[in-house]
Amino acid sequence: MNDIIVIGAGIAGLVCAQQLSQAGYSVLVVEKSRGLGGRVATRRLHETLADHGACYLKPKGELFTSLVELLCDRQILKVWTDQVHEFHPDSGLFTPDLAYRYVAPGGMSAIAKFLAQNLQILLNQRVTEINLTGNKTWRLTLESSNEVLTAKALVVAIPAPQALTLLTPLGEGVLGGEFLTNLSAVEFSACISAIAGYPASSHLIPDWQAISFIDDAILGWIGLDSSKRLQPQQPVFVLHSSAKFAQQHLESPDLQPLGQQMLQSAAETLAIPGLTTPEWLQVHRWRYAFPSIPWSEPILSAASPLPLVCCGDWCGGHLVEGAMLSGIAASGEINNYLSQLLLPGVNFFKVFSE
Repeated sequence: MNDIIVIGAGIAGLVCAQQLSQAGYSVLVVEKSRGLGGRVATRRLHETLADHGACYLKPKGELFTSLVELLCDRQILKVWTDQVHEFHPDSGLFTPDLAYRYVAPGGMSAIAKFLAQNLQILLNQRVTEINLTGNKTWRLTLESSNEVLTAKALVVAIPAPQALTLLTPLGEGVLGGEFLTNLSAVEFSACISAIAGYPASSHLIPDWQAISFIDDAILGWIGLDSSKRLQPQQPVFVLHSSAKFAQQHLESPDLQPLGQQMLQSAAETLAIPGLTTPEWLQVHRWRYAFPSIPWSEPILSAASPLPLVCCGDWCGGHLVEGAMLSGIAASGEINNYLSQLLLPGVNFFKVFSE
């Protein structure tokens, strides 16, 4: 039996697991996907990389800034740009602020791989059922093998709607109070991302790295993703849709026409006709892209007989930095329930620099 099981290998789950593991607990991370990082995601395709989830890091707080500095020292991150333009329907392009944005030349998922060091992780394993046993343990059933895992404490570090589906069968009788009501109040906006690659001979290189679209019916973002790479072989753009466009087409069985529509819109808006004719195009659906109605606190705890804590970027904020702080808060809550060991706290990543 494990001391703690963490469901979800996004940034919040990995940070929480590192905190508890470094303190001395036995921790197992269970992730339904084949990769780490959640929406800090990278695709490898056509002999190149593309970040189709989180596009960059823009650190604000001291803790996250320290982590970014460490990742830069390790050459995992680099400064990408200090300008992300905005496009307004009435006024066109302008630059609202100058602030460094950091990216990973090896793909943004490299951040998650760094945070996952020394952790015990099960990938491609979906938890289908959670029960509270008479032996005072959490009992988790896995979909692929019907294998059963047990733990003294549980951290659920996945989007709130997915957590709600998984935890609702336990009922308020086990979870207590208004836990399920609070969890169900969290809402997400969807996003459709399109990755488009162009022939090297096209010379399709604009004089900007990224543009956010304000109040656009179709587009939310476009970035020259290949400008993040050390030796780009061809121009690669990543586009994110607006929340409205994604919601309208969320259940579409064929995403390719949607990606093409996004390219057409960007080409017309930015007067770059070549965007409409990519050499290849891959489109991805993010059902839970951005928390539109987040939970107001860093974590959401159940009043259950055994500790159960939810965390993620939907707790208190919707950026990678917020996910990290939520993971740290979740580890503290779990530790208070259990052995009250000494957590590494703000120094949790120093073990990686030794």
